[in-house]
Amino acid sequence: MPRLPRLALPGMPLHLIQRGNNRQACFFAEDDYRVYLDWLTEYVGKSGSRVHAYVLMTNHVHLLVSADSTTAPGALMKALGQRYVQYVNRTYQRSGTLKNRGQTTVS
Repeated sequence: MPRLPRLALPGMPLHLIQRGNNRQACFFAEDDYRVYLDWLTEYVGKSGSRVHAYVLMTNHVHLLVSADSTTAPGALMKALGQRYVQYVNRTYQRSGTLKNRGQTTVS
């Protein structure tokens, strides 16, 4: 079943959660966290979003994000997720998906 549409209001913070498939790890080494944060910074700027807080756990990520447009959070998460899974697959010689579809709760 597809995810329900994200309720995103311009300037309103969203609590975004991105989880590993079947609660599997998303980050395997300290460098993975750094790479993720570097790309988060890059895509936040490109999407017109702002990150107010973040937590990177071994098998999931929490982000508190606000944006000027309603489509920016989705674009941010899509670009970041696609690039990061390609990095993990190349780095750890694996294939397939890394993360489930993101979940959103309004905070």
